[in-house]
Amino acid sequence: MFARLFRPLGICLLLAFPALVVRFGGVETPPVLSLAVFGAAVVASAFVLAWAAEAAEVDISGGLAIALLALIAVLPEYAVDLYFAYTAAENPEHVAYAAANMTGSNRLLLGLGWSVVVLVALFVARRRSGKPIRELVLHPGYRVELGFLAIASVIALVIPLTGQIHLVLGVALLAFFLFYLWRVSRVDTPEAELVGPAAVIGALPARRRRPLVVGLFVVSAAVILLCAEPFANALVATGSVLGIDEFLLVQWLAPLASEAPEFIVAILFALRGKGAIAIGTLVSAKVNQWTLLVGSLPIAYLIGGGPTALQLDGRQIEEFVLTATQTMLGVAVLLALRFPRWAAWTLLGLFLVQFLFPGQEARYVISGVYAVLAAIAVVRNRAHLVATLRAPFARRSAPEPELADARA
Repeated sequence: MFARLFRPLGICLLLAFPALVVRFGGVETPPVLSLAVFGAAVVASAFVLAWAAEAAEVDISGGLAIALLALIAVLPEYAVDLYFAYTAAENPEHVAYAAANMTGSNRLLLGLGWSVVVLVALFVARRRSGKPIRELVLHPGYRVELGFLAIASVIALVIPLTGQIHLVLGVALLAFFLFYLWRVSRVDTPEAELVGPAAVIGALPARRRRPLVVGLFVVSAAVILLCAEPFANALVATGSVLGIDEFLLVQWLAPLASEAPEFIVAILFALRGKGAIAIGTLVSAKVNQWTLLVGSLPIAYLIGGGPTALQLDGRQIEEFVLTATQTMLGVAVLLALRFPRWAAWTLLGLFLVQFLFPGQEARYVISGVYAVLAAIAVVRNRAHLVATLRAPFARRSAPEPELADARA
């Protein structure tokens, strides 16, 4: 069985090895080559990290497994973002990059990740049933996570309203994240089926599986942390060399590289007819981003020598408004624990439109569209709003009927 792991792990090792040589050998490389070398190492390590996190679900059951999987899967993104926040005191322009990485990854996860997974899941359901499928239905246990995401997205509006990410807000969000971990550990959610290398690792006897999972965690996390700084610097340098807006490179290229494994795993679940589990994992990742990631930024900034708040400029405020309103629409659509096809196309379309109209006015217009659609969806699903907001604080989740994975 170990032989089936040699090929994928070997490929990842080969991709990561040049970055370690450059990092420890002091080899000088052009910015574009550095971006390719360190980017490949981050992506390869992210895949290994995702496989280990999935396999760990064998030993960790319930909603906590989903939350930890989502947390570990976005570690590469966190490493890059926190590096920018940590160094922002000495390099003030890095404040913009920290905001860009966070908002880009957040919108990428929902606008592209959620939408594609739902569309793939509905296509697979239609092929299997021979009937048109209109919506993906989530397990009732995911209402707790949805409630956390709803509250976190509303709290996030404090950032554009005040023009800063204050340390007090950061500490509050971290406390909210810890409460989230405790809460989901007491919620029953469907167990995910392992696929690919994760399935091979998960099938190993416990005495082999657990040391292997720990080893993969340690090695992949170490590579990611070692590569985060040069990868982030290479992003900025590459933008200068090629004449590309560094803000856009940090906002989209870095999150796309770091979240690729998470997207692929979610799509694989959707292809296997487990779209609801895939969306549940991506919802959990969104909770992590709005609580742990945002909350960590002012702390990293303070540790790096900065004051108690990251001050945002007009461009960054616009990005946070756009990101928060997009999240609100995603939450509003899911209040009934159903993800309709039209909502997936709408989220995907609005995500792509921002690239066609990148100006300030366009960002506010798109934010307004998100807000209006979110309000309509809230009114339509108003019967589920109170239950969703109460779910994170309820001792027991309110009983709900079991629902199918997709509905015609």
